This record gives sequence, C-alpha cells and structure tokens, in this order.
Amino acid sequence: MSPAAGPGRRPGASGSREDILTAARAAFARDGFGGASVRSIARDAGVDQSLIHHFFGTKQQLLLAAVAFPIDPAVALPPLLAGDRGSLGERLAAFYLGVLEQPATRAPAIALLQAATTNAQAAGLLRAFIGEQVVGRLVAALDMPDAALRATLVGAQLVGTAVVRYIIRVEPLASAAPQTVIAALAPTLQRYLTGPL
Repeated sequence: MSPAAGPGRRPGASGSREDILTAARAAFARDGFGGASVRSIARDAGVDQSLIHHFFGTKQQLLLAAVAFPIDPAVALPPLLAGDRGSLGERLAAFYLGVLEQPATRAPAIALLQAATTNAQAAGLLRAFIGEQVVGRLVAALDMPDAALRATLVGAQLVGTAVVRYIIRVEPLASAAPQTVIAALAPTLQRYLTGPL
C-alpha cells in the first residue's frame, strides 16, 4: 500500500510556471507594474501566490522573467548610475551597445522590441518593464524636476538606435563599429540627462 499523498506538488509534469508567466504577461501589459499584484496573477494562473514566490522570488523578478529580458536592471544599472553624472551618457551608451553586440543578449532584446511594435500585449509588457525597471531607476538617480522626461528621451534614443541598427539594419549605422556608435550617442544622451532641453 502506498503512503497517503502529502502536501506539495502533484507528481508528473506541471505547467504552473508557464501558467504564472502567461498570467503575469497579461497583468503587466494590462495594468502596468504598479497595478498588477502577485495575488491577482496567482488567481489568474490558478495557483497559490506562494508558488509565484517559489519560482520567481519578487514581483520585480517575475516581471523580468515575463519580459524575458537578458539582463536584470536591478543589478546592472546601480553601478552605472552611481558614477560621475557628467559621464553618465557615455556609460549608458557603452553598456547598451555592449548588451546588444552580444548575440546571447541581443536576440531576446530584439525579439521583445519587434513584438512590441506589432502586439499590444507585448507593447504593454515592455512599457511596464521599461517604466519600472529602467526609467524609474534613472529618474531616481537624476533627482531633477524634469527627470522623467529626460529619462524617456534617453530611452527613445536608445530604442531608436536598436531598431535602426539591429532590426531595420540601415547602413552605415548597421555596420558601424560599436565604439563609433557609442561616441555618437554619448553626447546626445548626456544632453538629455543633464543639459538644457
């Protein structure tokens, strides 16, 4: 006679992790990061919210998994933002190009950008991710009255560069050396960050 089933996961394959990601993508796209709750995502996925914490840890980590972005801004951005504000544009340009020049990190980032241009849910998901994880951190670091506008201008410049260089592949930008692109981007980013608008 087999022992009675106890608490824990049911034996066999479980789609709970994918169900959570599907529910999270829909919630973040619909409600944004601030409006989506772990409780509502768990309800929509048909799981206990403790399972979300088990698989993903925090709500921020769940967003990162839902977006499938290749880097964690919570880890990558603080060192970039902690340095001298006068060279922040160059550091951001170098970091961004560094991510996109590596095939392993470029592929998921470009896939997300492509999806966001044709799919409303993907666009909402990317908006939630950028707003919370990137723009929010940059705004806090700038600590200026117009910091949100400055941060979104930086984002627009970087996203536009990615689209033209890696998706549409317009020459000569598509084949320009990364250092050339960084040198061209850095002053514009720096003006958005600290100069007159």
